[in-house]
Amino acid sequence: MTRTGTTPANLRRALRREVPSTVGLLADEHDFTAMRRYRTFVFDDHATYLRQVEALLKTLATQGGHTTVTLFDPEEYAAYCAETALDPDHPTSRSRFTAHLAATGARVTYTGQPLSTLLPELVDTAVRHATWEYATTVLATTGDCATCGKDIGRAAFERASRLLARLLEAAGPGTHHLVCSVPAADDQLLAVLHADGTTAPTDVEETAAAEFTAVLAAGIALGAPGGLVLRTTAPGARDRLHGWRLTGGTLTPLTEAEVFAAYCTDARTGEPLSPEPGVDHRAGFPLTPDPEDDWTTHH
Repeated sequence: MTRTGTTPANLRRALRREVPSTVGLLADEHDFTAMRRYRTFVFDDHATYLRQVEALLKTLATQGGHTTVTLFDPEEYAAYCAETALDPDHPTSRSRFTAHLAATGARVTYTGQPLSTLLPELVDTAVRHATWEYATTVLATTGDCATCGKDIGRAAFERASRLLARLLEAAGPGTHHLVCSVPAADDQLLAVLHADGTTAPTDVEETAAAEFTAVLAAGIALGAPGGLVLRTTAPGARDRLHGWRLTGGTLTPLTEAEVFAAYCTDARTGEPLSPEPGVDHRAGFPLTPDPEDDWTTHH
């Protein structure tokens, strides 16, 4: 039974507003070119493809439903089709892969933002998602300590959590921007965290804090020579830059000269860069000793 005055067409439109949509997006020319080898992929150039995707997103938005966008990776798509015995040169296969990404991959909610805003946000989300997956895989596969029998990954995450809490507490008031860098097998793990220390308790976004902690923990578990930098901004004051070296499962403060060198050297060429105006380069401050600081002894 339906309400008086409703028609089948109206009912279908009402249902359509409750069905979520996911759009798989080929973000760059390289991925777009890789998909052109499939006969059923009908687009000839990336610019036209992006215009049509944006038009589709706008249409979906006018229908009132919830729409997310995810990165469509041709290599992952080919592997998915091989694993599931799907024909990669078929629209249904691309649709199924997009649905798979909606459940497992990085995605961004479409709220009407232009592609010039959506694309960088989507790429950044995908990088963060991949970093999180790699870091958590490291923590899950490091095994147990031969000395104490503890799960090394879990112990490293707990230690990283304590280090982050002590760092933010010592950083004091201001808006804090933290970057943690840890070398991985064939790449560099990078995590970014924004925190507001102006009021207590320190305000930290939970998901971002978990991602940041996982990267720091992966460096601890692997014994990797990582680093952490902190930039603090406060009203009426110059920005402050501090830095630490990750070594022996802890954060060792860098000297003022080391912090200056880290910020004023081109990472790719090694050439010196001009110091940023309005910024003070300072040594990393020592952190309060951890009462459970037995990492080097047991791990």
